Amino acid sequence: MKTKLKLTTQEIWQKITAEAKASAAAEPNLANYFANTILNHSDLGTALSSYLAQKLASTAATAPMLQEIMQEVFAKEPIIIMVARDIQATVDRDSACDLYSSPFLYFKGFLSLQAYRAAHELWLQGRTSLALLLQHRISITFAVDIHPAAIIGSGVMIDHATALVIGETAVIEDSVSIMQSVTLGGTGKDSGDRHPKIRKGVLIGPGATILGNIDIGEGAMVAAASVVLKNVAAHKVVAGVPAVEIGDLKDDNPAKAMNHYFSAK
Repeated sequence: MKTKLKLTTQEIWQKITAEAKASAAAEPNLANYFANTILNHSDLGTALSSYLAQKLASTAATAPMLQEIMQEVFAKEPIIIMVARDIQATVDRDSACDLYSSPFLYFKGFLSLQAYRAAHELWLQGRTSLALLLQHRISITFAVDIHPAAIIGSGVMIDHATALVIGETAVIEDSVSIMQSVTLGGTGKDSGDRHPKIRKGVLIGPGATILGNIDIGEGAMVAAASVVLKNVAAHKVVAGVPAVEIGDLKDDNPAKAMNHYFSAK
């Protein structure tokens, strides 16, 4: 696991702008791209609002309208701090990420998570139609489907992200890592609280399916392609179809260690 200094939101933005300047100098053909996405903006929230609005725009939700809405969301200090922590988490945990600007520019896991944060804020404001439209655009653009009512903490890394599904009453706490093709779903047509609760520091492997109002305990790991139908104790590994407890973790915080290997009992 890489070890990085924990930077403030402003320090992360300074890193991003410095990297964009260096990249523009190294690749002049992309100078306008770096200018329009990063260098022409005064702060992280403004740049993110503009970039996401351009990506998610449609005839029903134009880029200027989305940018105005998102600017209001990402101007809120608690939310932009969550954005910065998500960037830091990706730089710390993703072996393919060496630059703070990479998640912002290129990683759809990060971008879809931030777009969800805008949709979630709209949902909390009672603007459900617009929140659901934004969910629809996120699904089409990034191949990620996160219900805007779901609750997701900060310091979350969504790696690759393709085919990720997170249901309406799902809860994901801080410092969780989720791989591609993961489903946090229900078990049928029941209404009410029906989706998984993912506690702090959990690592969910690629292709895992977690169904129902069950609890994945703090610091647990769900192995790749597992189907989890019952609670998982803290700091345990589960694997299989259906998933069963397989062993203990070598790392207290698997989400940060990103080690998908485990020792069987």
